[in-house]
Amino acid sequence: MPLSTPAAPLLPRRRLLLASAGLALGALARPALAASSYPSRPVRIVVPWAPGGAVDVVARRMAQKLADRLGQPFVVENKAGATGTIGAAEVARAEPDGQTLLAMDNTYATLPFLFNNLPFDHAGAFAPITVSAFSPVLLLVNAKSPYQDLPSLIAAAKREPNKITFGSGGVGSSLHLSAEAFQQAAGAKLFHVPYKGGGEAVRATISGEVDMAMPSLGSGLGGIKGGLLRPLAISGAHRVDALPDTPTFDEAGLKGFSIINWSGLVAPRGTPQPVIDQLYQAMAASLREQDMLAFLKTLAAEPGGMPPAEFGKLIQQEQTLWAEVAKSAGIERQ
Repeated sequence: MPLSTPAAPLLPRRRLLLASAGLALGALARPALAASSYPSRPVRIVVPWAPGGAVDVVARRMAQKLADRLGQPFVVENKAGATGTIGAAEVARAEPDGQTLLAMDNTYATLPFLFNNLPFDHAGAFAPITVSAFSPVLLLVNAKSPYQDLPSLIAAAKREPNKITFGSGGVGSSLHLSAEAFQQAAGAKLFHVPYKGGGEAVRATISGEVDMAMPSLGSGLGGIKGGLLRPLAISGAHRVDALPDTPTFDEAGLKGFSIINWSGLVAPRGTPQPVIDQLYQAMAASLREQDMLAFLKTLAAEPGGMPPAEFGKLIQQEQTLWAEVAKSAGIERQ
């Protein structure tokens, strides 16, 4: 198949989804739900990745916002391993009372193509709440890397297949599939080194254990600002304010390639609709606050806030998209 095909349609779809989110935020002017007893105690947000990745960073900021709005602590717990399925399974087994939530990202849509037997019902285990953020993807190398730009890296990967290594958050993680889609678009072959989370993959790039990684901007920005990492390209239609000198993949010569990551919160299936609605309204309102918008801007991320039903459609669309990438990459179910 054309190697840039899986990623190219994402940006138009994102604009539609963001438009839907904007309409939803307008609806918040309606009277709020009647007071309820939720939450009656601290709420757990399970992040199924190691600390430091984009999903973790955004979930922690959202937890603070939800605590402020709903009057109880929202505590983030990292349950990394097995491509996010360990944390997801724990939340799927939890009581559906809104007291245990899952920070979900793109990776969830890939799980049916990675595992023969999941420890939960992939199609029906969770009730979507909303997306917290959409984030562009970077291709990063160590600051001392010999690869000064994207064309030089692609040329080297073509000359010596499997010599250039890339780190990921595990087989099937967003970092892994982003790099697989990149290889397909570039006509090159890289060597995959999986870690337990995106943060670990970025740190491995800083230490020189691997040559490159493709995380969300939020995961790599600190290393870039600290002079430890060099960005070669960023996804999206335009350059971002946080990295004005970093070209888009289009500008760097890889036409039509763009992948946008997302993360959000879901609850166990069966969670009462009033609880879902209360969480959705609190999240959507938080995403309009100036300090939250400023925080997301530092990550070059767009706010989410789409209604739960739209979030559910997004997950289904992503499943179709990544099925093609997984198939072309020859990823076998475990």
